[in-house]
Amino acid sequence: MDAVTIILATCVVAGLYTAWNIGANDVANAMGTSVGSGALTLRHAIVVAVVFELAGAVLAGGNVTRTLSDGIVSTAALGDDPMLLAIGMTCCLIAASVWLHLATTAGWPVSTTQSVVGAVLGFGLWLGGFQGVDWTILGRIGLSWLVSPILGGFFAFQLVSFIQRRVINAPDSVHALRTIGPILTFVMAFAITFATIYEGAIPSPLTFEAPEAVVIAAAVGCVGALIVRFVLVRRSALLGPGSDVDRAERLFLVLQVLTACYVAFAHGSNDVANAAGPMAAVFAAVRDGVTDDIHVPFNVLLIGAFGIVLGLATFGFRVMATIGREITALTPSRGFSAELAAATTIITASVLGIPVSTTHTLVGAVVGVGLARSIGALNLRVLRGIAGSWLATIPFTAALAAALVALASLLT
Repeated sequence: MDAVTIILATCVVAGLYTAWNIGANDVANAMGTSVGSGALTLRHAIVVAVVFELAGAVLAGGNVTRTLSDGIVSTAALGDDPMLLAIGMTCCLIAASVWLHLATTAGWPVSTTQSVVGAVLGFGLWLGGFQGVDWTILGRIGLSWLVSPILGGFFAFQLVSFIQRRVINAPDSVHALRTIGPILTFVMAFAITFATIYEGAIPSPLTFEAPEAVVIAAAVGCVGALIVRFVLVRRSALLGPGSDVDRAERLFLVLQVLTACYVAFAHGSNDVANAAGPMAAVFAAVRDGVTDDIHVPFNVLLIGAFGIVLGLATFGFRVMATIGREITALTPSRGFSAELAAATTIITASVLGIPVSTTHTLVGAVVGVGLARSIGALNLRVLRGIAGSWLATIPFTAALAAALVALASLLT
């Protein structure tokens, strides 16, 4: 068996392993709020993830994948050695996967984006020192890690406060939700449609320029709002006895199923890149040599999406419990607010091609929901543990990736 075949086979296995860990850690984050509030069972969460993670990955995942595959390591430092790029990116996948597996076993919701970017950073530093890394792109990614949880938390705080005033504290909470729910559904349907048809992962007749994409997305949003209005009216008649607020919370379960789909699509659109990006770089290096223009094969996105879903189904329950139950108590309305805020932040970043952290954004949103009640509603011990695992991610994966590349270089 020649060296190229060995590297490609190792890359595919490492990519699947990375995607499996993403599913076990990051998709568990995405689904944790829905499971924690009771909107979805674990089985139903897996079904939602299968459909919408795959859709987000293949329809809107290409922009972020290209950033991770060819944006961080300087091609000048690679010279004309495509095998070095292939070996390096394969080692990055292995390094990120080891850290993610350790973190998931411990129940830490770490950032898979941070893990992969840290590993690619370690490869670039080993390759050419500070000249081996495009610090402008890396700085933009790092800034997004700071901004995304703040934005997620801010939007979640504002949204849960708005819902508290306009729905929970309204004279007729159920009637208020039947009015506001379709409006919020419009936002979700518009965002998913726009992300799909404005900048898809693969060339398609369904890709439109911004003005046309806005009109089409608005039309889809209106249809979605009308359907949800009809469903909410029908379901409100079947709620049974209970206080007005309790009945409204039960009705929120309908909307939270929609936000679970929204989060899964947003996560697939952004975080499939963590597995697919390095794989795309390896395939391109073997096929075309070192290049600044890396095409993302459709089958690479499918490998990433398949591994993500498998990871959630087999190992995601540990992290799901941390996000869904241990940071703060989540009712359906609070879980809905956290998911809507986080997914909107993530999907906006995906359209812009910025690899934000789903974990950072969703944890920030859950914290924002907790702060809307009071600081005492947050489990600060759990948050300190999460913050510590975030700080350890980049040094660990960078050092391990550099060590693996150095070892591989000695053996080849």
